[in-house]
Parts: sequence; structure tokens; C-alpha cells
Amino acid sequence: MRRRDFIKGIFGSAVTARPFAARAQQSAMPVVGFINAASAHGYAPELAAFLKGLGEAGYVEGRNVAIEYRWADGQNDRLPELAADLVDRQVAVIAATTTVAALAAKAATTTIPIVFESGGDPVELGLVTSLNRPESNLTGVTQTNVEVTPKRLELLHEVLPTARIVALLVNPTDPGIFEVTVRDVQAAARTLGLELHVLNASSVDDFDGIFVKLMQLQAGGLVIGGGAFFASYREQLGALTARHAVPAVFQYRDFAAAGGLMSYGSDISDSYRLAGVYTGRVLKGEKPADLPVQQATKVEFYINLKTAKALGITMPLPLSGRADEVIE
Repeated sequence: MRRRDFIKGIFGSAVTARPFAARAQQSAMPVVGFINAASAHGYAPELAAFLKGLGEAGYVEGRNVAIEYRWADGQNDRLPELAADLVDRQVAVIAATTTVAALAAKAATTTIPIVFESGGDPVELGLVTSLNRPESNLTGVTQTNVEVTPKRLELLHEVLPTARIVALLVNPTDPGIFEVTVRDVQAAARTLGLELHVLNASSVDDFDGIFVKLMQLQAGGLVIGGGAFFASYREQLGALTARHAVPAVFQYRDFAAAGGLMSYGSDISDSYRLAGVYTGRVLKGEKPADLPVQQATKVEFYINLKTAKALGITMPLPLSGRADEVIE
């Protein structure tokens, strides 16, 4: 079966309403409440990875577990209501994927087990008090994508050493990621002697204005911060940076493949798979407090050489040698 067909099947199962009889048949199954700040379409690969991990733990949707999906579709202000709805339905465990969804789930319940997937430091975010001993109803997986955002700036500076003005794109409605990202990237910019401009976007309608602003600033490059919103539009952002001839670096290979100059970040699909495994373990009776927060530390680096040539950029050989893949 082709990967596209598989993901299409996953997507369909996540958003298609099941007949009442089918739901009644599933009533005896444990129910997982899956909540995410993005959309099912934008996060189809991650959802497939989560279900794969759940399967590794012995649970298959529709066979021995039911899943209630709640997607905020990029509207983070909906997350508290969506989380409260899952609590009202008394699901067995909440899989809170994306940082802002995890924060909403934590605020909604202190009793229902929560397995989160987050791009930030769970301790700094207030999700848990300790990675080794969560000591609460939460545990999960963290990847390094917020942590490595300053590294994206360093990579951009390595490629464009004469550029003095750069921009950082962040989503102000994602407070857990927004504040940390701005703080850390500003510190990195000062160290590198760069003038950094912070640009905000929380809607697709903001994208055109962002590129107009980049031209006005005469920015030499763009670093895109983390979060579910930008992740949902990674391919569109890659194509836009290529169309507007903006050297940019983001997290996902899809971004570079769509025309972005570089991508650097964690393998988010693996962290979703691990979150699926943990969700299965909780369903089997393990307590979140006894499950240390897992850290997905693998970082991937991709360069689009075709985009570099179109921008008139000569990639340093040592940098190309460090890449997991050079896209030509």
C-alpha cells in the first residue's frame, strides 16, 4: 500500500463520523481522547505515527480501542473547550499532542491520565515538575524543536555571513512556545551581532503581509519558529519562501522539499510514535507518574541545493557534509 493511500485512510478514520450502531458497539472499548491544536489534514503523518505507536503497544483503533478526535484547526482559543469536552466524556486517557494542547489538557483535569507530545521543555512549561518523576497525571514525549530554533539562526548566519538583518517568524497565540523562542533567538542574535526583527503570524491571511514586511526590512533571511500552526503549513511556507526569494530555515524536511532553503529539527513523527506507545501503556494500567518523560533527541538537517542556486548562495562544503540529505 502506498504511503499516500495509508495516510488518506488514517485521515478518513480521524474525521469521518461513525454510524451510531458502530459507536454503540465500541462502547465497551477504552476510549482515548486525542486533542491537537492543528488540523487532521495538516498533521496526517504525525497522526499515522501516533497510531503506529499505539499499535506497538497492542491497541488498534476500532478493534480494541476507540479514539475521540478533537482538532482545533489552528484556533488555539478553542482548546480549553475541546479539552473540557473530553473530560466530560470521561475518556480513559487524553493524548494531548502539540504544546498548547497539552497545556489546555493539564488545565482541564488533574485525574484523567494525560500523555503529551511537546516541542518545548515540559518542566519550564509547567507540564511536569521533573522529567524522571513526573509525579502527576501527566507524562509524555518532548522533542528539541523549540530548543534548537537558535541553531537555525546560526545555520542561516553560516550560509549568509554578510547578512546583518534577519527576521524570526512566531505565532503569538502559542504562548508556551512563543515566549521561549523569542527570548532564546534574541539572545543568539545578540551573540552573532545580528539585528533581529520578530514577526507575528497566527493565520494564513498573515503570510502575504509577512513577506511584504521582509522586503521593507531588507532582511537577509528568515527563521521560522515552532508550533502546530506553522507545522500545518510547512509546505506552503517552503513554497512561499522560494517564490519570494527569501533564504529561510524551518523544522521539517517537507519545508525544504517544497522550496525552503534548509530545515533543521527533530524527527517529530518519531516523538508521536513514542507518545502512541505511552498512551497504550497507560491504557494497560501504568500510571503517568511512574513513566519518565521521554526525550526524542534525533535531529535532522536538510538542504535544498536547487533553492540555494536560485538564490545565488554557495553552500559551504562543511555544511553540506553535515546534512542528512541534500535535495537537488
